[in-house]
This record gives sequence, structure tokens and C-alpha cells, in this order.
Amino acid sequence: MAGLIRRSDIDEVRSRTNIGEIVGEYVTLKGAGIGSMKGLCPFHDERSPSFHVRPQVGFYHCFGCGEGGDVFSFLQKMDHVTFSEAVERLAQRLNYTLTYEDGGQAREDGGSRRRILAANEAAEAFFREQLQSPAAEPARAFLGERGFDPAAAARFSIGFAPNSYDALSGHLLTKGFTIEELLAAGLVGQGDRGPYDRFRGRLIWPIKDVTGQTLGFGARKLLKTDQGPKYLNTPETAVYHKSQVLYGLDLAKRDIARGKQVVVVEGYTDVMACHLAGVTTAVATCGTAFGVDHIKVIRRVMGDTDNADTTQLGEVIFTFDPDEAGQKAASRAFAEEQRFAAQTFVAVAPDGLDPCDLRLKRGDDAIRMLVSGRKPMYEFMVRRRLDQFDLETVEGRVGALRAAAPVVAGIRDQSMQSGYARTLAGWIGMEPAEVSRAVQAARRASGARPAPGRGASEPGRGAAEPGRGPSDPGPTGGGATGRSTAGAPQGDRSAADAPPPEDRGYAPPSISMSDLPGDPVTRLERELLMAVLQHPGEIDREIALRALHTSFTVPALSTVRDALVGAFEHYGTDQWVARAAEEAPGAFAPLVMQLAIAPLPIRGDHVREYCTGVTTSLIERDLLRRKTELLGALQRTDASGDPERYRTLQRQLVDLETERRRIRGD
Repeated sequence: MAGLIRRSDIDEVRSRTNIGEIVGEYVTLKGAGIGSMKGLCPFHDERSPSFHVRPQVGFYHCFGCGEGGDVFSFLQKMDHVTFSEAVERLAQRLNYTLTYEDGGQAREDGGSRRRILAANEAAEAFFREQLQSPAAEPARAFLGERGFDPAAAARFSIGFAPNSYDALSGHLLTKGFTIEELLAAGLVGQGDRGPYDRFRGRLIWPIKDVTGQTLGFGARKLLKTDQGPKYLNTPETAVYHKSQVLYGLDLAKRDIARGKQVVVVEGYTDVMACHLAGVTTAVATCGTAFGVDHIKVIRRVMGDTDNADTTQLGEVIFTFDPDEAGQKAASRAFAEEQRFAAQTFVAVAPDGLDPCDLRLKRGDDAIRMLVSGRKPMYEFMVRRRLDQFDLETVEGRVGALRAAAPVVAGIRDQSMQSGYARTLAGWIGMEPAEVSRAVQAARRASGARPAPGRGASEPGRGAAEPGRGPSDPGPTGGGATGRSTAGAPQGDRSAADAPPPEDRGYAPPSISMSDLPGDPVTRLERELLMAVLQHPGEIDREIALRALHTSFTVPALSTVRDALVGAFEHYGTDQWVARAAEEAPGAFAPLVMQLAIAPLPIRGDHVREYCTGVTTSLIERDLLRRKTELLGALQRTDASGDPERYRTLQRQLVDLETERRRIRGD
């Protein structure tokens, strides 16, 4: 086994990698000021974005939960890989050859996750090749009957698993994989006679994550002799968790983020039909019901944030089959509807056709019309309740009101709730006042409180602090309550995979921006450190060092200042922020990272002017303090009794004035 990755290689991979691009494959990011990007945090559930990324600095930080770090720690937390695996993955992406302390190069073995992904990639290539074989005629016929030509099969990387006990495993063994690795990947199962290929005689769809890595497979039965289920998926593995993946998301993510719309369908062929018809935001669950984890994934990709302007909200459109299973799916989706800030809709095809059959029988335009003819989720659910009653009778109307009132009562937007109450009154033929009373009674019974608008945040869902604008997250860092690895020396090979501090004994609580006072003096010192950390290219080295040697009044910021002075040899380099965080005491490292990420109040593109202004202000403050001290000393000095000291103080005052003019540029 190869040794530890050399520190120089780790630094090189970090400097060559754009953290914004890597994070952007998991989270939709938008501009948040000069050099800063923000989106919904992938590490906790929130409705307003507090997750910031600063590509020039190479770090991220969430001002909601306190998580932060560099590109390596991001991959470690998102994909549950080791530090070494994260470095190796990014090195492979860059086509950069790593070296190890024993002189070796890239390892041939490595972590189980990496080997599982490699096995899946090799299996996908094998399945795709087999689709062209004579034995795959049933698979090609299945696709053709549903309107999918070879180009469509290639677009979605569809393959075929031979009806063989060991065709896949035998092939992968020749590629250097072991049976243990294939078992871990879910590609083979363990039977009484030994290992066997899990997928046999089936049409295969690769299931990928947002970055395009193949996590597992979905397989459709083709042969009458197959006694298994109609659809068979990869079992839960170290990389495949069915409740957290959506088929087609790798293909749809960019259009979802761009158009702020996602269409949730029920099957692989439905996703294919939608994409081929031009609805390129379609995704599907993989062998499980649509749930909370799926919602989190969609919200991050779509950038689904609270917004009082309903015209700026996204759209989540569900398509359901008209059968009993489809109706249950609709009920489950409705139960989670309020987890979205986006508006939710339902699209039901005529004659109960699913999108695949609809495209086959009526063409691509029918798919597009299906989506454009969507109905609001609440209207769909109310209509479902009303369909159970005979509205021509008094008993039926009363029963319909009792069934539909709780649905309307669940609408968080008070204006929409009132509107639906009036509409419901018209649908069932009752007085609006009577319907309104029934809705209010249902609301009281459930304990729900409608929000003033769709964009209102709920407690515990990333709501912004009162009085804080979207461009200034302010001192809302994680502090002692949020474990952050932001200040950890990410390139430290010996500590990279060490247990967290609390497992090694006492660790002092972290200092964060939320612990700082809010007075103007603190703000000046804080923004000086932020400017020096974030924009070293805009502040001359000499001026920056002069500013860091001024007297700070806030103890926490003074400690950070000392760390910056200690790491000043790296000023302006790719390692500047990381070295400053390493130089700081452990409890202060998260504060260094927060200062390096938090947006500065810079207007337009006046970065240099702002940085010069805040630096000059702090130096002038220090010069004024020293001038006051010298004037006091001069007043206390007897010019006749100690003329030499008197002249020295006068010279120092002149020097101070000269420095002040130089700093100002006079």
C-alpha cells in the first residue's frame, strides 16, 4: 500500500481546483457580492441561503450551521470519503499524478467507495456493449416499442445484462476487481452455490449522482422465465442510497437550476420520454417513494429559497398515474408539500397515460402540453376529496366540506387560503362564510398557523435574522453549537483522518463572528481582517503589514491579527488563508475562516477603493492614538529641563504627520 500523499501535491491539487465548480455540482450557487457565491446549505435544512463559497479563497462556510472548510473537506462530508480519497478524486479530475512518501504513485487498491464507483463504471461499460449483442434483441425490442431509438439508448447510457450466471462478474474479475468488491457494489449476490450476477436478462439503466458518477443500476425484467420483480435495483451500498438519489438528475440539474423547475415522474422510461420531448427537467425516484431526502436534493439543485415575490418562486410539478398506487404517491407528495418554498403542481395526462405512453401515442407536443397544463397541488387534492361525494345531495355537500376543509386549512399562505376557501364554496355550492368557518375550525383543530405569505420562513429552517439584509450574513456563524472543521489544517496528512477533537479529550469552544460585539470599532477591525484575508491582491504588502501591526481593541480579533502576522510570509499566495487558519489557536480557526468567507459591504466593483479605505482608516486610528500619547508626553516634558527628550518627542510628532500624509497619499 502506498504511503501518505505529499503535502506539496495536496497543495497543488487544492490550488488548481475551483471550489465553486465542485460545490456547484451539488448546490446551485448564485452571486453574493464581489468574489462570493451562496446557496442552500447541503449540511442542514434551511429555507434562506446562508451557505457561502469564495472561490478565490478556496473555502466555504455556512453561517447557519457553522460547517466550513476547503474543497477536500466538502467532498469528505458530502460523499463520505476519506481525506486521501478526496485528494485522489480531484487529482484524477485534473489528470494530475500524485506522489506518495514512499516514492510510489497512485494506489491500485484504495478505499471501498472508490473501488465501488470504479466497478460500477466498468459494469456500465459492459452493459452498454452487451446491448449490441444478438442476445439483447428483447431489450432492443422493448426500447423500440416505446419509441426509443439507439441514439436515445446511448443518450441515457442504457445497457443489457446477459442472461448468465456470471457473465458480468467474470468480465470484472479480469479487470482486477475482487468478488468482495463486487459484493460491496451490489453487482453480485451470494447464493448457496457461490456468487452470482444480480442482474440477468434485463434492460439496465445506470443511476448517477449529480456529478455523473454511477452509483447503482435499475433493471427491467424482459424474459418470461424471469421469476423476479418487474424492476430490480441495486441494494443499499456505501454509495447507493435509494432515498437520496433521483434518476436523471445528472442530465436535468443545469436546466432545473436555470429554469427553477423540476418535473417529478414515476419511472425511468417516463424520464426518457420527457427529456426527448424537450422537458429536460424531469427526474424520477429509484424504487422508493418520493420523500424528505429527495426534497432536500431538489431544493439545493433548484436553489429553492423563500421569496415574498411569488413570481420568483420555482415550480415542482408531479405527474401521477391514475391507479391506486399513483393516488397514494400523490398523497405522500402532498404531505411533504410545505417543505418546498417553491409552488407545487400536479400534471395528470388524459386517459390516465403515463408520460412514456403519452409520447408514444400522441407525440412530443402532448408531453409539453401535459406540463404546461399543470394544476396547483392544492386544487388537485381538493378535487380528489370532492370526487368522493355526491354534491347533488345535502349529505354529500356536507361530507365534501368536512373532507376538503383540512386541505385548505393546511395552506400556509393566508391569502391563498382565503382564495381557496371562496373557490371551494363555489365548487360545492355552499355559502363562503360557512366554508370559511369550517376551514378555520380545521385549522384550529390541527394547530396550524397560516403564514402571511408563501415566502415566510419557518423557525429552524434557515430563517434570516431580523434586520439583516441578504448581502450581509453578519455574525451568525456556528459558534460553540456548530462543529466546524473550517480552521482545521486540511492539508495535514497525519491529522487528515484523525477522530474529531471531542473524541481526543477536552476541546475549547470555538470563537465565531456571532461572539463579536456590534459596535463601529469592532466592525472596522473585523472588516480590515476580512479585506486582508479576502483581497490580498488589492492591498500592498507593506500597507497590509502596517495595518496588522496596529493596536486592536477586540481580544478575539487581536488573536486573529496575530495569526495573520505569523503567517504573513504566505500573504497573497494560494495558501494564505489556510496558513493563517493553521497559525491561529484551535478555538479561533473557525473565526479566521468565517472572516475569509463573509461578504464585505462593497458596492459595485470598487474593491480596491474599499480595501484601501478600511486599511487607511485603521492605520490613521492608530496614528491618532500615538499622536495623542506623544502630545501628552510633550506637555509633561519641561523644554528647559530636558531639551533632548523634548526635541525627540517633536521629531516623533513630525514623523507621525509625515506617515499620515503618506498613508493618505497626500
